Amino acid sequence: MIRVQIPNFDLSQICASGQCFRMRETEPGHFTVPAGDRCVRIVQEGEICEFDCGEGEFEDFWKPYFDLDQDYGAYIEKINPRDSYLITAAARGSGIRILRQDLWETIVSFLISQQNHIGRIRRCIENICTEYGSAHESPWGETYYGFPQPEALAGLPEDALKACNLGYRSKYVVRTARSAVSKEIDLEAVSRMPYKKAREELMNLYGVGGKVADCICLFALHHLEAFPVDTHIRQAMERHYRRGFPNRRYRGFQGVMQQYIFYYELTGNAAD
Repeated sequence: MIRVQIPNFDLSQICASGQCFRMRETEPGHFTVPAGDRCVRIVQEGEICEFDCGEGEFEDFWKPYFDLDQDYGAYIEKINPRDSYLITAAARGSGIRILRQDLWETIVSFLISQQNHIGRIRRCIENICTEYGSAHESPWGETYYGFPQPEALAGLPEDALKACNLGYRSKYVVRTARSAVSKEIDLEAVSRMPYKKAREELMNLYGVGGKVADCICLFALHHLEAFPVDTHIRQAMERHYRRGFPNRRYRGFQGVMQQYIFYYELTGNAAD
């Protein structure tokens, strides 16, 4: 068990932020976090978090995964003091961090996310993990399923994942798995590319457009300059940034600001 104090870290906000879909809150303040073939339980009370894992696993995997070495308070301090909208959005989502997720899992997750809502995305991903992922026993005695590798999906008929409720997105995932297995796209090479090159390479995949490519770049490759634009963000831009988002001011961490805006819009800014 690892007990740490972490400012600007709120698992309930991260869980609802739309960047990951397998994390779940099992009861207030208690979270189960699967990632790849790993799984950890975390209990959070205020800034105090208890990770149910050893020190080595925490330092080597979960600390980088949650980007815990980065000072997110420093990002918030750089917000234009005259931008009351962004200040309010950042205050609402001040516990969000940009995760360092597995590239393949993130590609599939955001292929599934298209024209979809978070609850249904979660169910789709749970279905394909249960059906095609490998079973593992957690340290606390529960069975969980790892995320299926490309090889597990590449040999399927294109419509096979409709049985997992993916609908038309089934062919996106199967074709992308085939591209990964055949090395038509080299995921290892993509993980080393700078933002613009990685985005361009990802858009060669079937079903990946600019918004999905930006989500993958931000939430897997940690290119913080990526700024995914979906309906929520587009509406916020039209209301608050008609001349465009001030990318120059936030150069190098626009994606952090995007998450504050997205979470604020998703959770209902009328609450303020």
